[in-house]
Amino acid sequence: MIVDLRSDTVTKPTQGMLNAMFNAKVGDDVFGEDETVNSLEEKAASIFGMEAGIFCPSGTMTNQIAIKCFTKPMDELIADQTAHVYRYEGGGIAFNSAVSTRLLNGDRGILSADMIAPEINAENVHYPNTSLVVLENTVNRGGGSCYKLSQIEPIARLCQEKGLKLHLDGARIFNALVTTGDKAIDYGKYFDGISVCLSKGLGAPVGSVFLADKETIKYARRVRKVFGGGMRQAGFLAAAGIFALEHHVNRLKDDHNHAQLLATELKKYNWVKSVMPVETNIIVFETIQSATNIVDKFANYGIKALSTGSNTVRFVLHMDITADQIDHTIKSLKLI
Repeated sequence: MIVDLRSDTVTKPTQGMLNAMFNAKVGDDVFGEDETVNSLEEKAASIFGMEAGIFCPSGTMTNQIAIKCFTKPMDELIADQTAHVYRYEGGGIAFNSAVSTRLLNGDRGILSADMIAPEINAENVHYPNTSLVVLENTVNRGGGSCYKLSQIEPIARLCQEKGLKLHLDGARIFNALVTTGDKAIDYGKYFDGISVCLSKGLGAPVGSVFLADKETIKYARRVRKVFGGGMRQAGFLAAAGIFALEHHVNRLKDDHNHAQLLATELKKYNWVKSVMPVETNIIVFETIQSATNIVDKFANYGIKALSTGSNTVRFVLHMDITADQIDHTIKSLKLI
């Protein structure tokens, strides 16, 4: 038995999703003629209370487009030091937008208005212009930690007062919503831009949607073209995204329950030093031995895991993980 816990990006389309893809009505999306892409963009925007959206190949692209839209060269953005936009997007902030980054030390990646306020630069020729705050929900390196809207509201208010844009890297936003009980449509009240990834917990094979107001999305289409993200008959992929939004949100609770089960088991073993609090579908735990050694031991029992540091390992639960695979993993932990 193979149990792939490296990431929720490893999922395969369900039969229902494949059927939707094969039956999609398509056209040339660069000409705006792919009605399935158009439907996905409209649907995602409606869910989050935003005006418009643009479908892109990846969350990295939607985040980088957002940064390009909301900044100008020599600006500075504020993000947590664990942020995906900073750590895992190939230096794109500097390369694509010529923007510097002010990194903060949040609580497992969660920032507050009190943390952000003193880091906003005053108007001074010596300082870059602070123009954007980027939040991540859920926080990957925070072990799937998530914001509640009550935490986001004061940050949004601060940004409005200071004339800053606020962008959400919503890589696993639906995992957060399932946990907090907040309503997706309320997010549009607080954010200038939202990236919604479809290929993680929701199980689509490809894609992310960037949501914003109509003028921003108009410019985003130009930026997407420059980035090489203009796709043609992309409706085959967009259909998977629509299916995921309609059928795969509520089942995220199963992934969260599986994560809780494994986290509870991990705490029983002396080779585990600590386990981060588990809120969603990600488990990050610290090991006594080297993480590489532990990952190699897991592999002996058909369990694929990811080392995220010299002594940290990550499990990510997803829709392709069954109850039997959870049982196998629990039994295997006793043999490490």
